[in-house]
Amino acid sequence: MEKKVIRAALLGLGTVGTGVYKVLKAKKEEMLPKLGSEIEIKKILVRNLEKAAAKVDNPSVLTNQWEDIVGDPDIDIVIELIGGIEPAKSYILAALNAGKHVVSANKDLIAVHGKELLDAAEANHVDFLFEAAVAGGIPIIRPLKECLAGNHMTEVMGIVNGTTNFILTKMTQDGMEFKDALALATELGYAEADPTADIEGLDAGRKVAILASVAFNSRVVFDDVYIEGITKITAKDIRYAKEMGSDIKLLGVANNTEDGIEAYVCPMLIPSSHPLASVNDSYNAVFVHGDAVENAMFYGRGAGELPTASAVVGDVFEIARNIRNNCCARIGCTCYKELPVKKMADTHNRYFMRLLVENRCGVLAEMTAVFAKYHVSVEQIIQKSSKHQDCAEVVVITAKVREGDFRTAMEELRGRSSVRQISSMLRVYGE
Repeated sequence: MEKKVIRAALLGLGTVGTGVYKVLKAKKEEMLPKLGSEIEIKKILVRNLEKAAAKVDNPSVLTNQWEDIVGDPDIDIVIELIGGIEPAKSYILAALNAGKHVVSANKDLIAVHGKELLDAAEANHVDFLFEAAVAGGIPIIRPLKECLAGNHMTEVMGIVNGTTNFILTKMTQDGMEFKDALALATELGYAEADPTADIEGLDAGRKVAILASVAFNSRVVFDDVYIEGITKITAKDIRYAKEMGSDIKLLGVANNTEDGIEAYVCPMLIPSSHPLASVNDSYNAVFVHGDAVENAMFYGRGAGELPTASAVVGDVFEIARNIRNNCCARIGCTCYKELPVKKMADTHNRYFMRLLVENRCGVLAEMTAVFAKYHVSVEQIIQKSSKHQDCAEVVVITAKVREGDFRTAMEELRGRSSVRQISSMLRVYGE
């Protein structure tokens, strides 16, 4: 039976929740011709009723009681935007078990408990959609599950955190040091009061876990992802990278190799000619490679009130169409494989490093002898003058090498008296 009005509940009226409320209100007149049904927000769960009242037209929709939502049989869709693990997980599972469809933007939860949530949705023949959990307003989850389903995906990678991309952009374009760029990001509202999740790569790591799971049809969880942040990047690293024809970006990378999945987040040098090198400020971009489509890139705003709300509302509209056509739960969990996830030590990358060494004859020969011992081949090497007396700064880019072998070589170098300091060690994207 066709439903002319589909009722939904919002959990949370923060930045994204307010954006969803605004977008649904703005699109009300288009819903009937676009969807065949109207979507009505019947309840909004908030902690502070008085504060939330100023954000809505009709304060009677507000509640601070979860039972008002989960116990209401008229509510078809629950939109979870409170974030974190609990109580979000309990709310979502209760909603799914009550036969309600769920839309979520909760990357923290999905990166850890995604399988449990998707299994609950399948068991109850309802939809659980989460487009907004990765890259804000950029469509990537549904394209991977639907538009690109005919591909064997071998890589999904990109810039999936706007805060760190803004910081690195300022360091690149204005020569700022990290602490000054972070202060500017905080002042402009790009960085939270506690920016740890962003600058240490945790936010990007959660998104990589979700992307890898969807792209490769095999479950990858947050703990599987190797993570490094950008706090040690200096303006000098960026300047030297530029001299070598590269930019430094915080990249989330997932590769589907013959011997397992590689999943990691770290600052990397990327050729300045690569499309991702020109993605600046708070923009995000996801780059994918499939056997049929070859290369494709998705670009846009990766966060913010309305861009993220765009993805949430898109999921709500999809569910509304499914309800109207009685075809819910068409695409649930797509992880039908059980591929191993490789340890970071078994991945292969190129490396950029800056070292402070004794300025005397034979030092470079000693370094290259250590590299050769552990199968590290040098592609580029530049010697720079140093403000430290009797020292020189050496900048090296290697060929691809197994990470475990490279780490062993670096440990041996650290033990050499001729090596005063290893200032930086970054991975280099590409062959």
